[in-house]
Amino acid sequence: MKTYQETLHRSTSGHGDLQDLTPDVAAVVARSGVQRGLVHIHVVGSTAAIGTIEFEPGLQQDLPAVLDRLIPPGRSYLHERTWHDGNAHSHLQATLIGASVTVPVRDGAPVLGTWQQIVLLECDVRARQREIIVTVQGT
Repeated sequence: MKTYQETLHRSTSGHGDLQDLTPDVAAVVARSGVQRGLVHIHVVGSTAAIGTIEFEPGLQQDLPAVLDRLIPPGRSYLHERTWHDGNAHSHLQATLIGASVTVPVRDGAPVLGTWQQIVLLECDVRARQREIIVTVQGT
């Protein structure tokens, strides 16, 4: 079994910034030479998330809005007693979505639905520089 890894770097604009990683991930898979296996995408950090969604303007606004309703910004979180940085909800939202996703690889490409893209969601309250580790394994 072959393992190949690359690191992607993305600048985000802060809370709610949703970015399509699909073309970059597909390019990493192609460079790996793996025809059949898995691609694992992981964001380093505790206030960003990786997932899949239809990357279209409505959902780009809906996802952060729903997360803000489920886990709203506020100073009442216990995390604020320690750090006073206003981003407790960022940690909680990122944890809810998750820091990584694994997608099958078939015929040298990620297997995704027509309306399914791999995305990075910035949950932190400020712009960040994100490191995304893409690992491809297979034959």
